[in-house]
Amino acid sequence: MRRLLLAAALAAIATPSMAQTPACTPRVADSELTKSRTLVMSINPTLPPLQFVNAQGQLQGLRVDLGVEIARRLCLTPEWVRIEFSAMIPGLAARRWDMINSGTFYTEQRAQMMQMLRYENAAVALSAARGNPLNIRSVDDLAGRTVGVELGGFEEARTRQISTDLVAKGLRPLTIRTFDNFAIAFQALRAGQVEVVTSVDAVAAEYDQRGDFPRVLHGLFPTPASLAFRSRVLANEVAKVLNEMKADGSYDALFDRYGVAKYTAGFEVVGPQ
Repeated sequence: MRRLLLAAALAAIATPSMAQTPACTPRVADSELTKSRTLVMSINPTLPPLQFVNAQGQLQGLRVDLGVEIARRLCLTPEWVRIEFSAMIPGLAARRWDMINSGTFYTEQRAQMMQMLRYENAAVALSAARGNPLNIRSVDDLAGRTVGVELGGFEEARTRQISTDLVAKGLRPLTIRTFDNFAIAFQALRAGQVEVVTSVDAVAAEYDQRGDFPRVLHGLFPTPASLAFRSRVLANEVAKVLNEMKADGSYDALFDRYGVAKYTAGFEVVGPQ
């Protein structure tokens, strides 16, 4: 664990917001935060249009806009830490950031470890090389293929589940290659080092619309994406913010602008008491 956290500390790139400290009264006490009057968020910006870095090196995407708006409504200054997903949960436990804002898929196991707030409908998708030369039309068509995926996330677990299910049908397993982030996985697909990449539905759709990689399978394992916290007090305040945004229409407007599926079951915190 210490080695992982040290590696995370060396790899992380903190990106302070350009915004000034808000003049209003923060809705969360400093005792619940890692840094006074600041909402520190970890993010892995390799998932357009959800979270990415533009040509000018600026963070962009739905989750970035959402994080900035949450911080504004809490009267806190947003600050970002760019880091690989595999280090995010240990870093949250070590109080290196207040909130994981990287679209963490909700699972009951994760909700036993940290406070989770579901806010986005998501699913797993698979992308093939340009033109879909393998003619992948179903999960069974993946048998024996080399699949790239980000290390340590929900997508990796579900890719391994697909492989197990294929073997149970008497088909060949997947050869699974893990990468530090999705950007590297898609680079490997472009270079022919893998034949398919597992990612998030909205991301696969974005690459498909760009004409880069066709989204050959989608809507698999539908599961809400969540924000994650160490502090339940902070998580409850963020839930209030999301409910406020839903009531005033800004939540719907944001998700419509990016074409991302909205979470409709209500914003409630789930986690250890």
